[in-house]
Amino acid sequence: MLKEKLIITKKAAYAAFFFNLFEMKTKLSYDELKMKMQYYCSYQERCHSEVLRKIKTYSPNYEESNSIISDLIKDDYLNETRFAKTFSRGKFNFKNWGKNRIKLELKKRNISEKNIELGLKEIDDKDYEKKFEDLFEFISSKHKNLEKLNRKKKVFDYLQYRGWENDKIFKKINEL
Repeated sequence: MLKEKLIITKKAAYAAFFFNLFEMKTKLSYDELKMKMQYYCSYQERCHSEVLRKIKTYSPNYEESNSIISDLIKDDYLNETRFAKTFSRGKFNFKNWGKNRIKLELKKRNISEKNIELGLKEIDDKDYEKKFEDLFEFISSKHKNLEKLNRKKKVFDYLQYRGWENDKIFKKINEL
């Protein structure tokens, strides 16, 4: 009994040690952290909140993190307008999101209204309508074996979850 308890205690101690090792990052100097954030931002477009969250994992003080972010902005590693534009294009083209969902996700990332509007302008209206039609046809044909009411619900839920406008969805559903 005592031996089993000792083994369990040892396992718990090892687990706690490795968990803390994984969670806590080593303390980096200002220049090392700045270089790490430059690499982090050059790998993919980032918004300020993502970079700030990453900096906080290394637990520097408030002034240091603001200084790093201002340096990244000055060196053009960090640009929220560019982020909003690429985010909007990417989510529309690859995830088939509508404007409502894109706008909501940009707001979650604390992007300004002006930058959100600039990002949404990146989506061409003709492409937007064509994508909506294609998605509607795809999901409608996927559920064609269901009865009419269930089919309409499935189509509506699919398109609404992806952020397409309700009036546009209802107008198209009524044509079924």
